[in-house]
Amino acid sequence: MPHSLAQSVEILTTVLTLAGIGYFLAALVAAQFFLSARRRPLAAFTSGVSILKSLKGIDPGMIDAFRSHYRQTYAGDFELLFGVTSLDDPAVAAVMSLQTEFPGGTIRLFECPLQLGTNGKVSTLAQLVTHARYDFLLINDSDITVEAHYLERIMAGFAPAPRSAGKAKKPIGMVTALYRGRALETLPSRLEALGIATDFQAGVLLSRMIEGGLSYGLGSTLAISREALDKIGGLELLVNHLADDYELGLRVARAGYRVGLSPEVVETAIPAYGWNGFIDHQLRWARTVRDARPWGYAGLIFTHGLGWALLNVIASGLSPLSLWLLGLSFFLRLALAMKVGAEVLADHQVLPNLWLLPLRDLLAMGLWATGLAGNTIVWRGERFTLKNGKLQKANEPQAS
Repeated sequence: MPHSLAQSVEILTTVLTLAGIGYFLAALVAAQFFLSARRRPLAAFTSGVSILKSLKGIDPGMIDAFRSHYRQTYAGDFELLFGVTSLDDPAVAAVMSLQTEFPGGTIRLFECPLQLGTNGKVSTLAQLVTHARYDFLLINDSDITVEAHYLERIMAGFAPAPRSAGKAKKPIGMVTALYRGRALETLPSRLEALGIATDFQAGVLLSRMIEGGLSYGLGSTLAISREALDKIGGLELLVNHLADDYELGLRVARAGYRVGLSPEVVETAIPAYGWNGFIDHQLRWARTVRDARPWGYAGLIFTHGLGWALLNVIASGLSPLSLWLLGLSFFLRLALAMKVGAEVLADHQVLPNLWLLPLRDLLAMGLWATGLAGNTIVWRGERFTLKNGKLQKANEPQAS
């Protein structure tokens, strides 16, 4: 290539590598802030809570995940409500087995046949809300596994905050939680779990530090007061949104409440993806983030520090500076992976899979670039178009 173009590429990749180094350092600070806050004692809060789960088919480890929600040390009352669109769904047998194992009427199953919008999960959850007994609702996915103190730690987030310098803080309207992935045997499954532990959750912690709190939720845990849910207009407003967790937290924050991040970490099962399923899932995530937070998505260019460092080495012709920057980037990337993945999330799969980190980061860089173009996603085998956060089946005419 012409000398001027080659020089421009070298300068650009150098700048992006330096920005990536800055990102790694800032994310390490954010992780340390979270760890320091997690050591503080939790307030007691034991209001009744209804756990809502929308089911469709059988997910890996689902029964054990259900059991973990029932075996809680929580001092307050709680119930598990499961919703299916049809009683012919295979998940019904799993819930009935759970009811037999844990009798007492606190595990209930409901048929929720109404399709209120393109997001079937939210359609089911909106119908489940009407059956909930308690003033606090907790929503999470069917494959989420939790510890025995889960409810105790999540609900502690709703305890009224003390006044600070005579000024009362906004009340907590929603509490969410970080999560780690439990990979199955395939390489794509391991790569996704590694990305969750070493990249995605680091970004959550950094955005929380920069923005002074969260203004979105994570689908691993969406605990919300009925007061806040009623104030934002209920779940019915989200039935056409793909990023329902993000939208729910955003609307709660805009309604004058705080979104709290619990010290608790939960676990989700990562399917045994093939490469096509992995790419479909990653692009769905990427285009969802791009649609919901376009400037945040653009800012992800700075998170690919290791990839930019590798390109800088090539663009500079193995210059000593580029090699030094690559070494520093690699060291900080490993440090961030261990800080967030191993220490914050207690993900025991991070260390044995650490050798996959360069491959994972290069794939993520390519998927980020691919996610910039197009608005088509694949979700549960169906193809949709995504615009302004809303889903529409790809074969249907666009609404005017």
